[in-house]
Amino acid sequence: MISPLIQITPPPSRESDEELIAQIQQLRKERNAVIMAHNYQIPAIQDLADFVGDSLALAREATRVDAEVIVLCGVSFMAETAKLLNPQRTVIIPDPNAGCSLADSITAEQLREWKAQHPGAVVVSYVNTTAAVKAETDICCTSSNAEKVIRSIPEETPILFCPDMFLGDYLKRITGRQNMEIWAGECHVHAGIRPEEVRELLEHTPDAELLIHPECGCTSSLVWAHGQGMLPEHTFMLSTDGMIRHARASHATNFIVATETGLLHRMQRENPTKRFFPADRAAVCVYMKMITLPKLRDALRDLQPQVTIPEDIAVRARRSIERMLAVS
Repeated sequence: MISPLIQITPPPSRESDEELIAQIQQLRKERNAVIMAHNYQIPAIQDLADFVGDSLALAREATRVDAEVIVLCGVSFMAETAKLLNPQRTVIIPDPNAGCSLADSITAEQLREWKAQHPGAVVVSYVNTTAAVKAETDICCTSSNAEKVIRSIPEETPILFCPDMFLGDYLKRITGRQNMEIWAGECHVHAGIRPEEVRELLEHTPDAELLIHPECGCTSSLVWAHGQGMLPEHTFMLSTDGMIRHARASHATNFIVATETGLLHRMQRENPTKRFFPADRAAVCVYMKMITLPKLRDALRDLQPQVTIPEDIAVRARRSIERMLAVS
């Protein structure tokens, strides 16, 4: 029997979760703070957050909040995006060491060199990038709106897409865009989800719907396999929020979910009568799990660590985010 859920145990604390949660609730009121969390955060953080979503949803919500303080429970590029969209507000990330292997796969200098080799090309950067890379970008995208962003660019205009090669390859396939160069970067967690693992799960649960994040290492081969009729018709390429919406609306009972395992908590919470199986039980982002209840409490108490971005970078990076939101 395959267990549909993964239990992720945060590091031990001297204080009980109940004590920490009570302190966080009090500090949230005192600081006039909003807590925003990504879908991959540990369950306790998701349950406490005022808003939980994917990168696009977090970016949109950051433009709507009226709190004085935004606490971003996610990885560093997400906190930077919140700050870019709220330059006058205090933006805090409970652990500044919560990085991203995908964001680390390209630097601003590397992007400048790549642009110099392709004059006239439009740079589309996945939102999983640093503010410095966004400053060198024409328009950003997330997995939720990437196809829409690509299609918004005139067909005759060449595109440089970075940094995720799996998402880039998927977009090139579905849009038929031949004048699109793709950077060879990856998320180490999603890249580790392999087709053979997915096929084995499908054999055990043939009635399950297969939900695949386009960052996954299995995406390219599975897109091909699906096109060849080698996968069930109920296979869907979706962002994490897209998976949430799909599971809510679907009449299916079983789902195989190919993304970071933190999403399964929210899916199960919102759909208690359905079952969700991780495509890979080891698909856990250690960076996403660095935010804990004690760190969240300390961040609210001390209003630290605050996110700061040099103004010259912020001005240019903000444009690429705003263009993305305009297309969305």
